[in-house]
Amino acid sequence: MPMPREEFLSSTWRDGIFDNKVLFCTGGAGTICSAQTRAFVALGGNACIIGRNVEKTERMAKDIATARAGAKVIGIGQVDVRDPQALQDAADRCAKELGGIDFCIAGAAGNFLAPMAQLSSNAFKTVMDIDALGSYNTAKATLPYLVESASKHKNTGKACPTGTGGRIIFVSATFHYTGKPLQAHVSAAKAAVDQISFSTSLEYGPLGVTSNVITPGPIANTEGMERLAKTDEETTRRSKTGIPIGRWGEVKEIADATVYLFSEAGGYVNGHALVVDGGAWRVAGGDMGGYQYPDFLLSGDMVSGVKGGRKSKL
Repeated sequence: MPMPREEFLSSTWRDGIFDNKVLFCTGGAGTICSAQTRAFVALGGNACIIGRNVEKTERMAKDIATARAGAKVIGIGQVDVRDPQALQDAADRCAKELGGIDFCIAGAAGNFLAPMAQLSSNAFKTVMDIDALGSYNTAKATLPYLVESASKHKNTGKACPTGTGGRIIFVSATFHYTGKPLQAHVSAAKAAVDQISFSTSLEYGPLGVTSNVITPGPIANTEGMERLAKTDEETTRRSKTGIPIGRWGEVKEIADATVYLFSEAGGYVNGHALVVDGGAWRVAGGDMGGYQYPDFLLSGDMVSGVKGGRKSKL
């Protein structure tokens, strides 16, 4: 049964704005990236999602396809974004089977909570490779197709009869804006992701391609929140009251931001980081997902109570 549309997309958008367009999305089986892809498909597009887990990726592709009758969604598993050839092969297959690539989301990421004292060089490198190198490899694999799309669908500021195309979004985080305990690895990786996006905007803007960053904040019912914060009632209450808008976000709010940047309305937005977090990063401080700062760091205790908590050898 199709997911109710109001769960992944607001009523703002007109049907068909992505008719005959194709989206390539890494991390597409994840909670947030699947919502972004589902919104795109619901509005007329077809898509190809990439992941490491074959069963999960193919299952999610079939589920996303239910967003619109007749939609084509390919799920390509066993693809590691750290492998440039595997990504290039996936992009080429997407273009061959769906007719091209007009839009791209670089969303594959890895994260867990760990203080530097318990974070090995290998663990640090793994996150850097997945987030930063993976985003770069995604851009390299898709940019020739995005340039081709941009040449067909001119971004002139006036209505284009063939719609939009030639746009890439990188999914990032806000940790590196202010610094964040337990997130040295991800802060470094996402800072690199932002700069890859900004370089893309400068170098490919003259060819018609726009490149932007979407930075989700605390989003309810996502894998990220399970990994990065305790979910007991008191911690959740404190987390929400510490956000200026007073709540966690919804996946559809990230999907809406995606549609905006891909749509005609976002045509003049390039080289930008769009933060969708209710103002949370402005007041983030030393919050560590329920771990008291600096007491937890001084205690030497291990991270526990979150999904994917791990001990890393020094």
